[in-house]
Amino acid sequence: MIRTIRVLGAALGGIIGLALATPSPGLFSTEPYGGAYLAAWVIAWVVVGFGIFPYLTVVPAIRLIRWVQELSTAEFVTAVAGLLIGLLMGLLLGLPLSALPEPLGRWLPLGVSIFLGLGMVGLTVAKRADLIAAAEAIGVFRRPEADNGASSLAGEPHIVVDTSAIIDGRIAEIVESGFIYGTLVIPRFVLDELQHIADSSDTLRRNRGRRGLEILGRMQKDSPTPVEIVDVTYPDVPEVDGKLIALAKSRSRAILTNDFNLNRVAELQGIRVLNINSLANAVKPAVLPGEDLRVRVIQEGKEAGQGVGFLDDGTMIVVEGGARFIDKDLDVAVTRVLQTVAGRMIFAQPRLE
Repeated sequence: MIRTIRVLGAALGGIIGLALATPSPGLFSTEPYGGAYLAAWVIAWVVVGFGIFPYLTVVPAIRLIRWVQELSTAEFVTAVAGLLIGLLMGLLLGLPLSALPEPLGRWLPLGVSIFLGLGMVGLTVAKRADLIAAAEAIGVFRRPEADNGASSLAGEPHIVVDTSAIIDGRIAEIVESGFIYGTLVIPRFVLDELQHIADSSDTLRRNRGRRGLEILGRMQKDSPTPVEIVDVTYPDVPEVDGKLIALAKSRSRAILTNDFNLNRVAELQGIRVLNINSLANAVKPAVLPGEDLRVRVIQEGKEAGQGVGFLDDGTMIVVEGGARFIDKDLDVAVTRVLQTVAGRMIFAQPRLE
């Protein structure tokens, strides 16, 4: 197709060159070597048309089509509505502006229409959620309701899964428990990253990558939640995190991850994040100061005299004066609970009878 467009561009360039050179009097008619100059002039235009015509037609069209395909339905509808509103505003403002003297009367209405059209496209896409909610409130349209309590959109929502969540391993148990519903979307570039980790020369990374591939294979066979492998590429986005965010925007705006930085970036762009670490911290049993616990002290703490133990869910308990009870079960009373980025820490005192 590109070859055909280049040939058409070369032909169009030759026609333009002849049209510019042959008006009366001819452009090179007074030159001693007018015929040679004319041939060189036309050939130059043919080369220019052959070289740049695809970048004026096909290349912008392909980029526009890719951009439209990446838009969600809500973004596309609001973009079209914003463009129509902007052009209508430009038309209303252009009528009085066209009465201005030349050249303002000719070019100012066109510039105002382009500015308002593009501006309204950006505004309506940015505020699409509020506009859709307002349209639903006044009864312009309604979302499709569930039929007999079942969702009308089978497999919704589509949750994009990050490499970190697969390698973590807990995703399989979470899915099997039924807490995640819809469809888990695994992009091809995540599989490529998993394979790269599984082929790593580092033993730990290689084992983690292989475990991730095994977990993914098990989920495809036995998981109650559908797993979809999608062949999508975003050549303009170099980083995997950026590709995941772009894919989430085109789906249901949800990402399952354990990556702290991806979590932050996705939240800033309005994408819902399902963080496995946050879920694990949320389901840990609540412990309040004054409660009694029984813990086995397994090592010394950071401060002198402290002992450290762990609950069944992995929560660290720091026992003041517990260093002398290492490798023993001990009844303790909780004194305070500290929530940190790494998780929750419980401080306690031995309860001696």
